[in-house]
Amino acid sequence: MKKIYSINGMTCGGCVASVTKKLHEINGVVSASVSLENSEALVQLESPLEIEIFKSALGDKYTVSEKNEGISVDFNSQNSTNEKSKIQQLKPLLLIFLYLFVAAILLQIKVWSTTSFMLDFMGLFYIVFSFFKLLDLKGFPESFRMYDPIAKVFPLYGWVYPFIEIALGLCFLMRFKIPMALVVTIIILGVTTIGVLKSLLGKKSIQCACLGTALKLPMTQATFIENAIMIVMALVMLLTL
Repeated sequence: MKKIYSINGMTCGGCVASVTKKLHEINGVVSASVSLENSEALVQLESPLEIEIFKSALGDKYTVSEKNEGISVDFNSQNSTNEKSKIQQLKPLLLIFLYLFVAAILLQIKVWSTTSFMLDFMGLFYIVFSFFKLLDLKGFPESFRMYDPIAKVFPLYGWVYPFIEIALGLCFLMRFKIPMALVVTIIILGVTTIGVLKSLLGKKSIQCACLGTALKLPMTQATFIENAIMIVMALVMLLTL
């Protein structure tokens, strides 16, 4: 069953990530989708839970109340609507990938080089994606640690990750220390991809932090494919150098 809860006290993407994490930790909660704009949480439950359980889990910072008292929603009946919504939410990610792809091609239009194309694409990818993360540097680490294995153990990693992306982006664009940058890419994206895969297999409804918290993107197969593309390109480059 699904229930909607009003949650007051959220002020940023970090709050959304924190509330989402705490909701997922409650026994009996299958998934939770939190909206900062509406100050709401759509929660799928295995069975009805007392409101006091949610209040205890979220703490005094947030005020929780049930908006659909006694009303349950059939999850299966909304599958098609949810899928359509996810596609719409992923539109910014798809457009960014298209722009990066075209930009990398244009940089090679006079003298085509597949190697240079991949290096430019990877460099632009890191620079652009780090920009969106820096828009909400406070909220990004909370969202990132919900699925990245390293960030879960070392929270500081989430704070420095955007700057690691900037450094890697500059390495690729300036053709500096390419082998090292490729190895680091394979490692950090490989670890993140493991976390993404676990979240997808566990059917957790969480926000993807690939574009920070400025754009509300759901964790979907597109996130996995995005990382996989970068890992494959890095492997190919490393083998051909």
